[in-house]
Amino acid sequence: MADIIPFLRSQAVFDPEATHAMSVAFEQVCQALKLNDDQRAREAVAERIIELARCGEHDPMRLSDRVLREARRGEPA
Repeated sequence: MADIIPFLRSQAVFDPEATHAMSVAFEQVCQALKLNDDQRAREAVAERIIELARCGEHDPMRLSDRVLREARRGEPA
């Protein structure tokens, strides 16, 4: 499973459930967009997921759906 923890840095503190949800969403988005070797894109995805989680969204499906919709519309991650 792809892990979002390396992207969290020290400024973000989430409970284990939220961290797991973000990791699940991160993996789903990276697989859907085929971002295996694109570190810059993976970081952008992680930052967007973290931003959404800070705003209170902790459901992995809603997180991944939102980021995928934004990516497909060409919005910055």
